[in-house]
Amino acid sequence: MSSGVAAKPLPGAENAGKPGYYTVRPGDTLIRIGLETGQSWKDISRWSNLENANLIEVGQVLRVIPPASAVSSSGSSDSGSGRAVAPVVIGGATASSTPAPAPAATPTPVAPKPAASAQTGSDDDMGFIWPASGSLIAGFDESRNKGYDISGKAGDPVLAAADGRVVYAGAGLRGYGNLIILKHNNTYLTAYAHNQSLLVKEDQSVRKGQKIAEMGSTDADRVKLHFEVRRQGKPVDPSRYLPSR
Repeated sequence: MSSGVAAKPLPGAENAGKPGYYTVRPGDTLIRIGLETGQSWKDISRWSNLENANLIEVGQVLRVIPPASAVSSSGSSDSGSGRAVAPVVIGGATASSTPAPAPAATPTPVAPKPAASAQTGSDDDMGFIWPASGSLIAGFDESRNKGYDISGKAGDPVLAAADGRVVYAGAGLRGYGNLIILKHNNTYLTAYAHNQSLLVKEDQSVRKGQKIAEMGSTDADRVKLHFEVRRQGKPVDPSRYLPSR
């Protein structure tokens, strides 16, 4: 018999379905949500004001874009994902100063332009390299294999495909074993799975070609590197980004 007490709405329920928000599904973890949305799990936790990043509920709604994005669309998006204050202040100053002095109209269109071109430049000119020297043993298939599987021996070096920041290093994502996720900009992530050992830590900056792990077989049937390129969280065919060899 119903007690008549309404169920308490889950956190963020009022934002369900809105752009920039994600509704937690069965089996989700913050790490997986970060991979699927192209964000750092720590950023999502901070933007969503989570008290405990390990406790999320099915149906809970999380913010998966920085709060600044709602205010500044031109945005300093490449430089600071979580810094909401700067864009708000800059936007406010521009808006308030535009009506008074006539010259204020000149900087306003100029400011977004460099940010936009920097963003497209980074998209077009990522310059990814192969993360391992072994042969390709499984290619990209959107439904069955979300990246490349590259052969090798246990302990072979795994290299960062481009400059970036480590947004995850650990074994908390089922099916990936010891995993590293690098964020290269607001568009691209790369993932490196099944490693024997991880040589970098979260929030560390890495350079293209830097050894970040040693190849292994954690959560896999053989020694291999599973490598993914994700564009805004969506897995894309690495052949579009890697040089031919």
